[in-house]
Amino acid sequence: MIDLPLIAILRGIRPDEAAEIGRALLANGIKAMEVPLNSPAALSSIERMVQACGSAAHIGAGTVLTPTQVAAVARAGGGFIVSPNMDPAVILATKAHRLLSLPGVFTASEAFAALAAGADALKFFPAEPLGVKGLKALRAVLPLSVRAYAVGGVGPADFSAWLAAGATGFGIGSALYQPGLSADAVGQRAAQLYAAYQHAKEAADDLWR
Repeated sequence: MIDLPLIAILRGIRPDEAAEIGRALLANGIKAMEVPLNSPAALSSIERMVQACGSAAHIGAGTVLTPTQVAAVARAGGGFIVSPNMDPAVILATKAHRLLSLPGVFTASEAFAALAAGADALKFFPAEPLGVKGLKALRAVLPLSVRAYAVGGVGPADFSAWLAAGATGFGIGSALYQPGLSADAVGQRAAQLYAAYQHAKEAADDLWR
């Protein structure tokens, strides 16, 4: 699994702004970008972002619910699949297309089932009700090598607590992008989020030295 600590969740993005938004994110430290499939013409946005950012960025799809959707994302050039749920059929299709798989899980049973199906990382969603205590308890039984993304209700003020509990990455939605924001505004938010993550990560690393 590539080290991608921050994933921008671009729900509602349009194809006509996708390339510019993608470049703004990339220029400000965020290399992973997720276009949820319930966004307008999501596959077209993925194609345009892939063309604009090339191999410097990792573009994928979110809210992927079926193997058919996985195949469509692969044709569009997407590199990873994120789901709100844990569906073994979607995970198997993702790996068959040689894409990275990040299914949504909430319980130990879902987490281990996802890993058994071939998931590359786990999206703990919704993270807010799970809480840092919940993640810490789950991390105690999960393999140390598993990347755990906290998604849903997590922002910069929470990074340190989640990292201490065992999170290795975050999916950030409305705190980073909302429909109607300019690329410059998104770039400014990205720079602030990236700086906040770096600060929290350095503090977390210091605890283990």
